[in-house]
Amino acid sequence: MESVRDSTSAPAHGSGCACGDCPHGAREGHRRAVAAFVAQRDGLAAGVGVPAALAHSAGASRQWVSDELTHSARQVADGGRAAGEAWLRGVWRGTLLVVWGGAVALLLAATATAVGAGWSPARTAALLATLALGVLLTVAARLHRARGGLLAPLIGEDNRLSTSRAVAAAWVLLAVFTVLVLACELTLAGGQDRRRALIDGLRLGQGAGVLTSFAVVCAVAVIARRVVTVRVRSQRLQKVRAERSHARDLLTDDAGRGSFSDAQYVLIATAVVVFALARLGRQPDRLPDVPWGLTLLLVVSALTYLAGKWAEGGRPVVLSVVRARELGDLDGPIRPGDDIEIRGAGFVPPGAQTPDALARMVVRLGAVHVHVPLVPVPGGFVNPTDTALTVPVPAEVEPGRVEVQVVTASGAETNRYAIEVVD
Repeated sequence: MESVRDSTSAPAHGSGCACGDCPHGAREGHRRAVAAFVAQRDGLAAGVGVPAALAHSAGASRQWVSDELTHSARQVADGGRAAGEAWLRGVWRGTLLVVWGGAVALLLAATATAVGAGWSPARTAALLATLALGVLLTVAARLHRARGGLLAPLIGEDNRLSTSRAVAAAWVLLAVFTVLVLACELTLAGGQDRRRALIDGLRLGQGAGVLTSFAVVCAVAVIARRVVTVRVRSQRLQKVRAERSHARDLLTDDAGRGSFSDAQYVLIATAVVVFALARLGRQPDRLPDVPWGLTLLLVVSALTYLAGKWAEGGRPVVLSVVRARELGDLDGPIRPGDDIEIRGAGFVPPGAQTPDALARMVVRLGAVHVHVPLVPVPGGFVNPTDTALTVPVPAEVEPGRVEVQVVTASGAETNRYAIEVVD
């Protein structure tokens, strides 16, 4: 236990700072705390550090180990939240580097393509639009620097990057850039015919495809949020807050596994955006002409993404409850003091594999609430798992018919399963 506490008490700011007063220190302190917890968990799994007075009682030693690991896990979780907040405060400058790096890349590309063809008003308009968009994004990032800068609108309520919001944001940036390019060209246009041609390029028939695509991705962002909210409140979807956002959130589910619906939506939407930018580069005097075939492809991809959102997850369920028997123990009914094994599905929601989340699981035995003990093994925990968990039956449970119900780390409740407890 002292190793967990000492790992976050280094006083000096430096390359190995772990005091938590600076972003680097918060991340380094959390990293050291995690390493100390892993060492403590593996040691307790091997029986190292368990008091000799508890060695004679398997139940007492298991409860002591669980309490120690729960206390350490909460400390690690507190450090993880602090490190996540520090990351948000520090990442906003990185988002600006991406924005202005893209602006420099566009300048170099415009200069390289101008060799031989000559400099054109369209190139000037594109650079002015890039400069204006960069200034707008810089101001926005500055205002939201405490929440990740430009990432702030893309982070969902579960502290993960939202796929639907990121895709919609890409199309918003495309729309703003296109309008700024046309506005700059209209300002630089010298003749009446040129200005009339630019106005004609904004007609609905010219940009119907790109406008439809823009409407689809924005509608998906709103609908996806509503679907998730409704399903979480009805306990048909379990959501656990992440410590911080990662770029992989755009392509994976909450557990970090690759998600087909998310990945295909990001890839197809990105491909259509690139095509629209290419069309804008070839014809900078009008809205990008996105063919209806590509628009339909994007619509199908968006519907697949929404269907995946609607189908993912599910309510946790208890399928059966049996008396857990040690080797050599006699068979018999469930009595106070026995261990019971609850079998089912969905006990550990995606993203709730952390020790702190596992320690928040509770089993209701009638009116008695029993916290699920953490049983460590080298490299992880054998209890609880997503399909089974073992808890003791306290002496406070009255004999008779008792209803068993599991409450997961997300707050979702399973069905009630009745068992018979004998005296």
